[in-house]
Amino acid sequence: MIACLIIHGFTGGPHELEPLTDYLQEHTDWHISVPTLPGHGKKLALENVNYKSWIDSAEASLNHLKEKYDEIYLIGFSMGGMIAAYLAAKYKVEKLVLLATAGKYLSLKRISVDIGDVIKDGITGKLGQNKLYRHYKRKLGSVPLKANIEFLKLVKLTRKYLKNVESPVLIAQGQMDSLVPYKTAYYLDKEIPAKWKEVVFFERSRHLICLGNDKDALNRIVFEFLERPVERSEVLI
Repeated sequence: MIACLIIHGFTGGPHELEPLTDYLQEHTDWHISVPTLPGHGKKLALENVNYKSWIDSAEASLNHLKEKYDEIYLIGFSMGGMIAAYLAAKYKVEKLVLLATAGKYLSLKRISVDIGDVIKDGITGKLGQNKLYRHYKRKLGSVPLKANIEFLKLVKLTRKYLKNVESPVLIAQGQMDSLVPYKTAYYLDKEIPAKWKEVVFFERSRHLICLGNDKDALNRIVFEFLERPVERSEVLI
């Protein structure tokens, strides 16, 4: 029996992964688990949580699944990708999927373009139609400085474990991502020594890759990667 643990990103929640989650539930008989990390979800409460609690929560979910299921697939988005990579390095999992994973962050060039689009839509009265603005509007004032520092601590810690990931891995990255530069995919490819690696770029996708214009293609590619049989010679180091 197969279980798939899906880990959301910083200041996010299961909702930012729903199209992929729904697709996998419709096309497989796997057990799909998408826990909400402490302080996260649609109502943020990040004042008194730290990066260790995020990792511990995801790790507890993984251990719970390992008690019941023979095979485990890990999918992580943004910060959740770094947590997933850390867990894949620490435990045996059959496959790993990294979506817009925050191994590096902030593309100043892309951010300037996004801000320009928001300003333009504000001037023309179309701000309510701007997907980026609508998504991040609710987070304004809800993310304390301490939480951002905890995020940086988590990335610093989990980066060290990339070199220990041996599971087959799919790395998916949006080329219009302003929070995680698209070149991060090359960094992850270089740091992770797994013999079976696939790197896929999506031209029309921003950071919220599971909700973007390429979501249908992303869903299909992730599903096909997870479904594909692994030759033993491809995963042994």
